[in-house]
Amino acid sequence: MTANTPPQANMSPQRRGLMRSGLVVSAMTMLSRVMGLVRDVVVATFLGAGNGADAFFVAFKIPNFLRRLFAEGAFNQAFVPVLSEYSTQRSKQEIRELLNAVAGSLTAMLALITAFAMLGAPWLVWVFAPGFGRDPEKLAMTADMLRLTFPYLLLISLTAFSGSVLNTWNRFAVPAFTPVLLNLSLIGAALFLMPLMEEPAMALAWGVLIAGAAQLAFQVPFLLRLGLLPTPWPNFAHDGVKRILKLMAPALFGVSVSQINLLLDTILASLLVAGSVSWLYYSDRLVELPLGVFGVAIGTIILPALSKRHAEKSTEHFSAMLDWAIRVVLLLGVPAALALAVLAEPFLITLFHYGAMTDHDIQMAAMSLRAYAFGLVAFMLIKVLAPGFFARQDTKTPVKVGIIAMVANMVFNLLLVWPLAHAGLALATALSAFLNAGMLGYLLYQQKVLVFQPGWGRYAVQLVGGSALMSIALYIVSPEWQVWLEFELWQRIRWVTGLVVMGGAIYFVWLTVLGLRLRHFKMNS
Repeated sequence: MTANTPPQANMSPQRRGLMRSGLVVSAMTMLSRVMGLVRDVVVATFLGAGNGADAFFVAFKIPNFLRRLFAEGAFNQAFVPVLSEYSTQRSKQEIRELLNAVAGSLTAMLALITAFAMLGAPWLVWVFAPGFGRDPEKLAMTADMLRLTFPYLLLISLTAFSGSVLNTWNRFAVPAFTPVLLNLSLIGAALFLMPLMEEPAMALAWGVLIAGAAQLAFQVPFLLRLGLLPTPWPNFAHDGVKRILKLMAPALFGVSVSQINLLLDTILASLLVAGSVSWLYYSDRLVELPLGVFGVAIGTIILPALSKRHAEKSTEHFSAMLDWAIRVVLLLGVPAALALAVLAEPFLITLFHYGAMTDHDIQMAAMSLRAYAFGLVAFMLIKVLAPGFFARQDTKTPVKVGIIAMVANMVFNLLLVWPLAHAGLALATALSAFLNAGMLGYLLYQQKVLVFQPGWGRYAVQLVGGSALMSIALYIVSPEWQVWLEFELWQRIRWVTGLVVMGGAIYFVWLTVLGLRLRHFKMNS
């Protein structure tokens, strides 16, 4: 990337309403998640849950896991607070120097990591999916795919850097829309490259590489328009870079613990019967929809807002923002989790029961989906509680909590994997997420950073009552899952749409009757 800074560029972020920003991010994220589900429908139709699908999911999961752990996890949580401080307290020239140094240093580090990973692809696959070692052909195929997918980490990390800059300047829509390009690339690869490949799943690996380049290129014009497009130049001695690196070290374990837990699921799932990796993947993808649209969206807008309040030493506003974020994710997360649990088979059948996907695959994926749905609220809470530490440039506390949660997840895995197989792995991840979220919330409360605002008792009655009524109605109205297998595509779509609309109507009518209004969630950044 190169920089040509327009003389009129505004280097100070404008303040906007958090709810408005959240709705923008949610809308863009919803589009991305819907396209992601379309992508998964295409993949499930062509690949099902066989060896090719398992190989691609592992080859994609490795760089994607590192992306969440590094780019959107540790780097984002360390970079945004420092950048927010620069944006409120430093000159335009100092901001540009920080961006140039961070972009250059990030590129240099990740280029080296990528080169080593491509050279050691077979060993890396064995580490992440040791069960593949029993099938040399499957291991070799996964390693070949990984050599294509791993450069995605470099490209998407630079994309995350660009997105962090745009988010700090309250340009949330562009970074939130960018993942749509990944889904479009994979859909295009499945439709147009698969027929040309000897191994169909290899086309998807090419799609991942193409997507990384497309996502980075898409954000460049928007940085240029703001006058914030950097000229990358490695400078590890820069004060801002040193601070970011110092914050990143513990943050690698902090906010991304749930991703580490999902990776442990994959490792153990590779040791189970064929298809276990895919069953977990398909169920995780459904949970990712509400998690991304609600949890990640609120976490995305809350971090720069909290960072600015910390830089301004506005402690009361900081605490009120945290309370607001918790209320919003509970408002949407609780009914979403219950809907996923009640309608597990209908959702899976409607989205994935085509082509190579069997009835047995649906039953198995539904088991893990219900387990993941149990932990959905906890996954969301982590997304909004962890920024309460990172915004104050405290990355040590979340890492301590993260290590405890990760160890607990390992213990839960070993206790539950044998009686419940792949569903036990999903349940272990959910239980460890509750432990993680509970400890983060308790510590924030103990430090008087999280101060609960008035009205929580009434709010709890509103949420619990509305969610219970919705769940009961969905259970009564929805046909047995075996009936869904007999429906044609449009029948499935009509039924799912109708159930979702009915459930949402019951829930929000109940909230309205009990006095909850949209204006109650107004909060400025």
